[in-house]
Amino acid sequence: MSYATLRRSRFERLAAWSYHHRRAALGAWVAVLLGVTAASAAIGSDYHNDFSLPGTESQRAADTLAARAPAQAGDTIQIVVQNRDGLSRPAVRDRVEALLSDVRRLPDVAAVTSPYEDPASTLSPDDTIAYATVALDGVTTDIPKADVLRIVEVAQAAGGDGLRVELGGDPVREAQEATSGGAEGAGMLAALVILVLLFGSLLAASLPLLTAVFAVGSTIGLIVLASHVTDVADFTPPLMMLVGLGVGIDYALLIFSRYRGELLDGASRERAIGTALDTAGRSVFFAGCTVMFALLGLYALGLASLQGMALAVALTVLMTMLAALTLLPALLAVFGHRLERSVRRRASRARHADGERWRRWSAFVQRRPWPALVVAVALLLALSAPALEMPLGFADASTDDPSKTSRQAYDLLAEGFGPGFSGPLVVVAQGGGNAAAELRRTLARTPGIAGVTPPSPAGDGDVATVVAYPTSKPQDEATNDLLARLRDDVLPSLAQRSGGTYLVGGPTAAAADFTAIVNDRLPLFLAVVVGLSALLLMVVFRSVLIPLKAALLNLLTIGASLGVVTLAFEGSGPIEAFGPVMIFAIVFGLSMDYEVFLVSRMHEEWQRTRDAPAAIREGLATTGRVITAAGAIMIVVFGAFVLSPERMLQQFGLGLAVAILLDAFLIRCLIVPAVMRLLGERAWWMPHWLTRRLPRIAPQRGQAAPPIRSTSSSSTAGWRGGVGP
Repeated sequence: MSYATLRRSRFERLAAWSYHHRRAALGAWVAVLLGVTAASAAIGSDYHNDFSLPGTESQRAADTLAARAPAQAGDTIQIVVQNRDGLSRPAVRDRVEALLSDVRRLPDVAAVTSPYEDPASTLSPDDTIAYATVALDGVTTDIPKADVLRIVEVAQAAGGDGLRVELGGDPVREAQEATSGGAEGAGMLAALVILVLLFGSLLAASLPLLTAVFAVGSTIGLIVLASHVTDVADFTPPLMMLVGLGVGIDYALLIFSRYRGELLDGASRERAIGTALDTAGRSVFFAGCTVMFALLGLYALGLASLQGMALAVALTVLMTMLAALTLLPALLAVFGHRLERSVRRRASRARHADGERWRRWSAFVQRRPWPALVVAVALLLALSAPALEMPLGFADASTDDPSKTSRQAYDLLAEGFGPGFSGPLVVVAQGGGNAAAELRRTLARTPGIAGVTPPSPAGDGDVATVVAYPTSKPQDEATNDLLARLRDDVLPSLAQRSGGTYLVGGPTAAAADFTAIVNDRLPLFLAVVVGLSALLLMVVFRSVLIPLKAALLNLLTIGASLGVVTLAFEGSGPIEAFGPVMIFAIVFGLSMDYEVFLVSRMHEEWQRTRDAPAAIREGLATTGRVITAAGAIMIVVFGAFVLSPERMLQQFGLGLAVAILLDAFLIRCLIVPAVMRLLGERAWWMPHWLTRRLPRIAPQRGQAAPPIRSTSSSSTAGWRGGVGP
């Protein structure tokens, strides 16, 4: 009976369509890539960083200013000047006033406050450092970066001859952000080297890489277009490329490896593609859905800044999954004859030897499951320990490169006015001049506050702002303690006495509120992600213990990776507040990839032999090489971003690389075989009442379909309804 007449699953029918309509499939992907790239280039992007925090005090303060005092609602830039001989000298003062006059005439500048207007507050005691405040007519996300860079250029052009000019503030930091520094190219080159070593053929190595490039390139264009209709942060594209390249190569590699194995077992090219998609392709589908579930679980946090990013990365995973299931089979059909010759030249001797090595390793672990499990888990727990003290927050100018003007302005302000000057607390007072005056007096005598500005009234005079400068740095725990004391004790007491209303806002307060929201809603997020993933695994494997094991091991992996990130960045500033949840969502989904690939092969052998130790041995023998190779590729792709000049990407790259390292090598090759050996036949147990109620995803095969030969040397039949690679 020919392959074409067999009862085929949806995945096999998809493979058959891609095989027989290879030109249409390739043409569709080329059209999508070229079309969205051309459209995005013509229309341009409209990225918008939405850092609003509905329901928080810092957001209420910002909304109050926007409604009652719009002139004070825009962001500000500090022009910091230094002259060792004194800034009050007439000649120096004239130069400073001249540069401020030039800045006033620039676009997006609403007002400029000279340091000489209130020298007691804006001039250092030794008369060597001062700052001017440039009020913009909007927030950072709405001001063109070119306009901000023009302000920097004009201000710094006035420096020299003893006068030093530096600029600070969020608009300056945003405008001077660097790109990923070629990290994507370095990661792709390293991935290509690993693929060539794995397959021994440049053509074979290029196909997974080409599939990932098509998927990521198309997604970037789609996100550029989507930025015009929804809020997408401007730091999303580098993160998309980081995840898309790693996942795209990973998915394509796992399908291609199964295709290669089927060719070595004597299958025709069409049959090999069909089997690869019906097994490894099915795994890619489930794994991709798990990653998207995990990412969309970020919506449970209710933070707009994360929702746009989560949607973009989830779309990236969707496109890489579609490319692996449609574009890769078409490429295999186009280059099938040349690939088949290359594969058969290398025969199966090396694969057999490699399988034997994995069988010996599996037997070694199964003979000593408890020591293997205890040592590996102890290592993961030790690596996870630093994560318990992870300092969450947002990096300020103190973490910028020392060569940047924002960092140099920060250092000058700290030198002239104290370490807390760059992290002011903006207190909004409502209730007239008396409320604001009482606020200033109260703040001036509050421990932990180094200085307080005079009230700045706005609008009808009912609203005023007072800026308080802490004695500690923005990221210090003492600053968070001061913020909590003001909100919980000092200001409520003052409100009772004065009859006014007080709200603490500003960037420092907003960062603290963001961190608090993440911590408060994290349990719900974890429940959504872990629950959906466990349910999916339960349906796939018809088991209760395997989903539980997978969830616990994934949590250990993520904890260990976050612990390493904490150790690496300890002392250099906080871990980005949204970093852990993003790393959790991505890593939890990716960890399920290898869980599905490995355990499904074990399940395939278990269905065939009902021999639990043999199922573990053969499952690891037939997947160990491809899992470790796929893991190595993702490690180099993610690890390349550690070389990025952006601290956020460094943290993401390190966290993801460490997580994949631990998952692919320690979890899958050591802990999973040990746990499965200890569970034995119980690993595949599920109550009958639950079995009847759960949907059956794996298709039931008819008698017309002959058994598929396993890629292991000892197997003669396989489970056609499985999801193995």
